[in-house]
Amino acid sequence: MSLRPTFRLLSILIAVLSVFLLIPATLEYYDSSNLYLFKISIIAILCALPVWYLSRKAKSFSNKDVFLVIVMCWISAALFGSIPFHLSDAFGGYSNALFEAVSGVTTTGATILTDIESMPRSILLWRSFLQWFGGLGIVIFTIALLPLLGVSGEKIFNLEYPGPSSEKITPRIKDTARLLLKFYIGFTLALFLLLSYSMSFFDAICHAMTTMPSGGFSTFNDSINGQGNYVKSVILVFMLITGTNFALHFRSVNLGLKSYQRDREFQYYILACILFTGLILSFSFLNEGNSSPLDVAFQTVSIITTTGYTATDYSSWTPFISQYLLYILMFTGAMGGSTSGGIKIIRIVALYKYVRVELKRALHEKAIIPVRIGKKVLSDELIRKTLAFFLFYVLFFFLASIIFVMLGDNLESSIGAAASAMGNIGPSIGEYGAMDNYESMHIVGKYLMMFGMILGRLEIFAVLVLFTRTFWRS
Repeated sequence: MSLRPTFRLLSILIAVLSVFLLIPATLEYYDSSNLYLFKISIIAILCALPVWYLSRKAKSFSNKDVFLVIVMCWISAALFGSIPFHLSDAFGGYSNALFEAVSGVTTTGATILTDIESMPRSILLWRSFLQWFGGLGIVIFTIALLPLLGVSGEKIFNLEYPGPSSEKITPRIKDTARLLLKFYIGFTLALFLLLSYSMSFFDAICHAMTTMPSGGFSTFNDSINGQGNYVKSVILVFMLITGTNFALHFRSVNLGLKSYQRDREFQYYILACILFTGLILSFSFLNEGNSSPLDVAFQTVSIITTTGYTATDYSSWTPFISQYLLYILMFTGAMGGSTSGGIKIIRIVALYKYVRVELKRALHEKAIIPVRIGKKVLSDELIRKTLAFFLFYVLFFFLASIIFVMLGDNLESSIGAAASAMGNIGPSIGEYGAMDNYESMHIVGKYLMMFGMILGRLEIFAVLVLFTRTFWRS
């Protein structure tokens, strides 16, 4: 295995991030005449250039190397992203700064900050940009550059584009990447324009950049809780958009809105949002809850899309069944091919269909009964991969929960933190609920959370394959 192509790609990644860092650096200089972000950017570019120069002729890139490149891209982006946080002296140590950066690039949205509104605007802008870049930015970045290294972008597209139902929407994968990027930037700009009607320019751009990747970092201490119905409604609509397969958005441009109506997974997605919103509202009315229907709908969509904004303190909801309905959604996730995390609805439906078919086969041993979702027949290979993903997901969830308990968290907080990390949610239940943060978590727990965030964001297999002997064997 040659590492030169990997170093070449990572040097370009760091250089790109360094250039984007100049934007918050300019804001930092405008606000406080401080130059430390400029220094970080320039030093990083000067360090990346020699690495790129020495590895510039590296063309050989095996398919096996793709797994290493993917994981290293995310880790490198998090490590570089943590430097401005750490040097700002606002995070109380490097582990906290790294936690915030990993939470950003994996679009988890979990934070250790207790007073977000007191943070410099430059740090908040960089924090928001990391989430935006982590949503589809790194995916597009790697797809665009890997052909230069002699490997097809299709391999990396299938590994990193979130969800099991990712599909090429054009014959060439590079054209698909460009279209996805256009949709991503277009939705971001549209959301910014709508939010700027009721928010400041700065808050609008930050929330636009953290909504589209299903991230959830806010510039307010109470997230979206203190915003008006207009802001909540606009963000609610765009959270539904981010939870939808981006390929479906593309088809709707060519074939009209009927594309949404005909898509079986989209039907399940909307049905889940309506069903859980209705159930929570029913329990809320029975117990004279204070949350409005808009807040309940917003919170439900925020969790199922793994965005993680909070529009109300759901930790105070009674009865507790309302909170645990949200907790169930932390595992569900939205559609495959979206920017959301979690298991994804399509996988859950596939598992349900598979169980039904196996029950029928138990009664009719000789019958050949295919597993279908709508008119599509699921292959045995896809079912096998779905089962493997589900088992690994549940296994890590239980192991992480046990470790959190051993570190001193109560059971409710432990299972909440494990689900939040794996699903890239952000807020959770227990001590890490709607209006809480992760600052008090044990340092070992924070690193476990970081590993869970990366594992969940990269759909498990891209990470776990690096821990096998076969991968490192020549």
